[in-house]
Amino acid sequence: MERREKMPVIQIDAGPMSKEKKAELIKNLTDAASSTLNIPAQAFIVIIRENSLDNVGSGGKPLSETINK
Repeated sequence: MERREKMPVIQIDAGPMSKEKKAELIKNLTDAASSTLNIPAQAFIVIIRENSLDNVGSGGKPLSETINK
């Protein structure tokens, strides 16, 4: 039976961000995990899930009602 190494996956939920910020976040997360775990950066997969502030709640209210007020 063939042995396959599993690729590490980093997943993060965040609010909407620019393409440039996503690229920066992917690089920084990959670099930190690669250094910490001593695994080549090329092995990592990073998944960013963007959420509207209307879709996330804290304290019983949507974040869209509580952030920046």
